Amino acid sequence: MFQSFGKILMLLGVLIFVFGLILLIADKIGSKIPFLGKLPGDILIQKRNFTFYFTLTTSILLSLILTLVLWILSFIFRKH
Repeated sequence: MFQSFGKILMLLGVLIFVFGLILLIADKIGSKIPFLGKLPGDILIQKRNFTFYFTLTTSILLSLILTLVLWILSFIFRKH
């Protein structure tokens, strides 16, 4: 019982660490990934003093990638 709980805690620690790293370097990463937020289907509305971004396609793509990663992790940590 404690072995599986330990694995979960280690996985959560790694995920929190990676998320923190992404937050620290988000500005640098965002400017170097040219397609992020500019895919077909992403909505950008600009007025004089108003800008609205609705990154529909980017959100769907990131959701699919995250789903795949979590599915792989659940497959790895599945009890046999």
